[in-house]
Amino acid sequence: MLTNKAMGLIFANMHSSSVGNMTAQRTMASLPFAGRYRLVDFCLSSFVRGGLREVGVIVKENYHSLMNHLGSGKEWDLSRKIAGLMVYPPFIGSLSGTVYHGKIAALYNVLPYIKESGSKHVVLADCDHVSNFNTAELVNNHIDNGADVTILCYEQQNKDEGGLNATSVLRDENGRVIDIDFNRPPKENYLVSMNIMVINRELLIELVEDAYSHRMIVLERDILQHHIKDLFINTVVYDGFVRRINSVQSYFTSSMSLLEPDNRKCLFDPLKPIYTKVNDDAPARYGIGCNVKNSLVADGCIIEGEIENCLLFRGAKVRSGSVLKNCIIMQDTVIEEGASLSYVIADKEVKIGKDRSLMGYESYPLYIQKGSVV
Repeated sequence: MLTNKAMGLIFANMHSSSVGNMTAQRTMASLPFAGRYRLVDFCLSSFVRGGLREVGVIVKENYHSLMNHLGSGKEWDLSRKIAGLMVYPPFIGSLSGTVYHGKIAALYNVLPYIKESGSKHVVLADCDHVSNFNTAELVNNHIDNGADVTILCYEQQNKDEGGLNATSVLRDENGRVIDIDFNRPPKENYLVSMNIMVINRELLIELVEDAYSHRMIVLERDILQHHIKDLFINTVVYDGFVRRINSVQSYFTSSMSLLEPDNRKCLFDPLKPIYTKVNDDAPARYGIGCNVKNSLVADGCIIEGEIENCLLFRGAKVRSGSVLKNCIIMQDTVIEEGASLSYVIADKEVKIGKDRSLMGYESYPLYIQKGSVV
């Protein structure tokens, strides 16, 4: 356990633009995933299991759903008199008159909070990766190796790991980072960063103050790349289930990968639980004549039609005569009689009318925005 050794900071809005309209009314952190969770749950749960009792969530815009989801933090045992969960809304600078842009400015705005902390280390995390990492092992490795910065990485799985805001690192035989690549697909022998790192608190304050005074924006590029020879940047390789969400397509494929039992077992390990907001609901109800194959169905759903290879969130309703294949149906969405859907992502509270036919493709799923009526 790491109580008082480290504090956590989560960037809720980083990478929001990468998934288009899916974050038009929410942050990346509050993007629904796997039937009942939000992306922030995975980082937050890993922090709490590792013993972090001081966690801040830095938000920028569209954070109403995130605030509603997090509440007081009691589901993560972070509703406390001392420390606990803090949400930091956007701060408008007196000089620029605008909301911050980039991690460096975001960190600069919460420096008073960081300075007041009694923790020796800070764990920084984005919400664009789905994993079940061990925070205690990460921080202990950082301390044992005497590193200035430790980056959590994994071996590249496919070409989709690159692109905007992607960071990859090359390390030597001792695990020390000797090169950092940014915004392009990882080269051979490079590890992919999970955008999760540990850094010494005093060092972070010094680096952020200096970078902000020079109008730098991107933490990985303007600080880590710039100081790669000055700092001992260490790496820890994560070998569990991990998926990067950097597009609507990657969200779809990452979600669908949970239909494989081995992936579910790895991500949702009973010994390493993922905590989320509790919603009491009745079990899913299956009507006479329905047909369900290889699908994940959450509580509160009503299934009267046919579904195959689908993920249904809480309260979704599939009326009789409708056929869904390879679809993701989010909370409280209604599919009326006779509808036919294939490779569709229907956001929350969508209504698909009678006898509608909607088809996307595995390489280009059709996304329907929250609250739409089709």
